[in-house]
Amino acid sequence: ERERTRARERTHGRRRTHEQDREHTREGEREHEREGTRVRERERTHKSQREHTRARENTREPEKRRETETTERQRERTHEREREREIKHTRDGEHMSERERTHERENTREREHTRERQRTRAKERENTRETENTQVR
Repeated sequence: ERERTRARERTHGRRRTHEQDREHTREGEREHEREGTRVRERERTHKSQREHTRARENTREPEKRRETETTERQRERTHEREREREIKHTRDGEHMSERERTHERENTREREHTRERQRTRAKERENTRETENTQVR
C-alpha cells in the first residue's frame, strides 16, 4: 500500500493536506470578496458620476437646449430643401409617372407627420424636465 501511494505521489506530485486545502479555499473566498468590493466600488462611482451629469444637465440653462433644438430644425429644413430640389430635378428631367408622384406626396406627408411627432415629443420632454427641475427645487 505504501509503495503504491509513494509511486502515485512520485507521478502526480504531492497531494494537499487537509489544512492546505482549507487555506486554499479560504484564499479563494477572500479573493472573491475583494472582487465583489471592487465591483461595488466601481458601481458606486459610476452612479455618482451619472447623478452629477444629470444634475448638470438639469441646471443647464433652457436657452442652450432651445438653441440645440433650433439648430436641429435648421438642419432639418436644409435637408428638406435639398430633397425638394432632387424631386424637382427628377420632375424636370424625365416626367414622373402618376404613381411616383403619389408616392412622393405620401412620403412628404409622412415626413411632415414624423416632424410634428418629434416636435411634440421634444415639447413633452422639455415640460417633464421643467417639472422635474421645479420638483427638485
